Amino acid sequence: MRDRVLSLRNLTLAASIAMATLAAPAHAFSDDEARRAILDLRQQLQQQNEQNSRARLQLADQLQSLQQEIAQLRDQLELVSRQQPNAQGQGQQHPGNPQGVEVGDAQEQAAFDGATDLYRKGQYKDAAESLAAFIALYPNSQLAPTAQFYLGSARYASRDYKGAIEQLNNLLQKSPDNARAPDALLVIAGSQIELNNRAGAKTTLQRIVRDYPNSPAANTAKSRLQLL
Repeated sequence: MRDRVLSLRNLTLAASIAMATLAAPAHAFSDDEARRAILDLRQQLQQQNEQNSRARLQLADQLQSLQQEIAQLRDQLELVSRQQPNAQGQGQQHPGNPQGVEVGDAQEQAAFDGATDLYRKGQYKDAAESLAAFIALYPNSQLAPTAQFYLGSARYASRDYKGAIEQLNNLLQKSPDNARAPDALLVIAGSQIELNNRAGAKTTLQRIVRDYPNSPAANTAKSRLQLL
């Protein structure tokens, strides 16, 4: 009886050893797989970090280029505001009215000139108030579209980008064929960039190229589209 018990114990022990022996390779295999997975994950993370670093550098370059474009846009707006009249073959002109629109009402003309003069002096807040008052007082004036452009530009120069977009969209809705319409869209695109609305800016620049292909603004829009 005792021998049978010992034999049974020996068989149980042998079975346990056999099971442990069979299980050992499985555990070793799992550890190897885990190590390989960790190494693969580390490699993927390293590659991702390198890609992120390159993307950040590219984005920094693009932002710098966009900032330069915005600075150039401000310079262009300043040049527009300082355009002098070309009297040859045109009627009465004024410093703020380079298109030579004739205005018979001296009071109306004086109000317009006073508002645009404030803009040229860099007093953008006061200019915006005067231009808004002019548009409210003379909504049907031939000078109203130009005043609307200056109003939007004054908002932009004051860093009121939402206000600039609103005012310049008013110009585009009322006078889509106005000579300043392409430039108004450029200012809108610049405002959208300042507001981090890159998709909106891209759409606006594409609109310039599509609707005003022969304008100087279209060439500027094409160069800016390459940065977006």
